[in-house]
Amino acid sequence: MDLLRQKTSRHGRGYLDDHFLIAMPGMRDDRFARSVIYLCAHSAEGAMGLIINQAQKMRFPDLVVQLGIMKEHETIRLPPMARDFVVRNGGPVDRSRGFVLHSDDYRVESSLPVSNDVCLTATVDILRAISNGRGPRHALMALGYSGWGAGQLENEIAENGWLACPASTELLFDSDIDRKYDRILASIGVDLSRLSSLAGHA
Repeated sequence: MDLLRQKTSRHGRGYLDDHFLIAMPGMRDDRFARSVIYLCAHSAEGAMGLIINQAQKMRFPDLVVQLGIMKEHETIRLPPMARDFVVRNGGPVDRSRGFVLHSDDYRVESSLPVSNDVCLTATVDILRAISNGRGPRHALMALGYSGWGAGQLENEIAENGWLACPASTELLFDSDIDRKYDRILASIGVDLSRLSSLAGHA
């Protein structure tokens, strides 16, 4: 998370904040097979992002009960959006920690801007707000995150592990998790059958 706190406006200098990373067919790490990662921070020190197309078995009502935000019998009062809110697997690091990517119409002191339209909040405040129907218009929650050390992500991209493209808020926040990988590829005009021969930026 230190990477996020050090964020400055670096676009145009080769950094990939606010980009999708799309796993290539030759991805060697099974944990990231067919994954799409939204990159929250990228600098010379490393990178941090959240997988956005892997659902957890735990649902949002279970999570707010586990965190003591609501009692089980109270979850019937959750707004429809919160009741159906999918908790995602953000990555293999710190899997007990929650992160919420959301539209910029909601901000608290701990919210960190990722782009002009997207913020990241990792405190319980936003979960309470979502539970009460006072949360952001668009949101995506994940447990855990994906991280890279200095130069590691650049090496993986150079070795044809990832394809990077600018993120779309529409594809980031839509609820069609199962087809997200194929739809993001289609949105940048990439044919899956030809993907293994491509590398780098779209």
